[in-house]
Amino acid sequence: MMKFATWNVNSIRQRQDHVLDYLAREQPDVLALQEIKCQTEVFPVDAFRAAGYDSIVVGQKSYNGVAILTRHPHEVTHTALPGWETDPPQARYVEIRSCGLVFGNLYLPNGNSGGSAGYDSKLAFMEALALHARGLLQAGQDFVLLGDYNVCPTDEDCAPGALSPDDALVRPQSRAAFRRLLWLGLTDALRAVHPVGRFYTFWDYQAASWQRDSGLRIDHALLSPRVAQRLLTALPARDERGKPQPSDHVPLAVTLADAPG
Repeated sequence: MMKFATWNVNSIRQRQDHVLDYLAREQPDVLALQEIKCQTEVFPVDAFRAAGYDSIVVGQKSYNGVAILTRHPHEVTHTALPGWETDPPQARYVEIRSCGLVFGNLYLPNGNSGGSAGYDSKLAFMEALALHARGLLQAGQDFVLLGDYNVCPTDEDCAPGALSPDDALVRPQSRAAFRRLLWLGLTDALRAVHPVGRFYTFWDYQAASWQRDSGLRIDHALLSPRVAQRLLTALPARDERGKPQPSDHVPLAVTLADAPG
């Protein structure tokens, strides 16, 4: 069995012990982290190496930043999303090949800041992601695209009243861009296992959102077709949100059966 997970940690320096505890308990083969909020050279590589994990990091001072932790041999395939560029650059994508799979770790723009240009950048990222996914499919590559998508795909993925109808996370264009990824042939891992029900991955720090269970499902793992055939489980680690000084997101963990042969 193989296990991988995605987690927006909202500052690795504040949440390092939380991540180390999660690794010790759950022992995922791969953990994708978003919003690490540190430059590459100050990421705590040594601490994770001591826990048995290599770190592949694309950092940025104070904002954004993505990293992949893996226990297995790997090859770095991308340190930015092909076809998506900003000035100045934003650290929002890193990709490796490991265990016969490509793992793309993404931190998609929220889209609520920067006016129309900020939202256009969000849609441009999703367009580039769809084109990249299509290229991987055409190449016959098995892959997973996981991370903080900043999209609630359906009304069921957003607690009633948690967001206004014009929020970038629920706008029709955002949801249509997410559906485009599914129409390529990708599988939303959690919804494949749990077709209905509220399974949130994010609760805002404001307005007692956690206490009221006013959450969002915005962290996703999308699987290419052959990977989806191996899917066993997918579930958010909800209890992480109730710990002291938590991230506002929780890990989403996915397990796969061993590859045939």
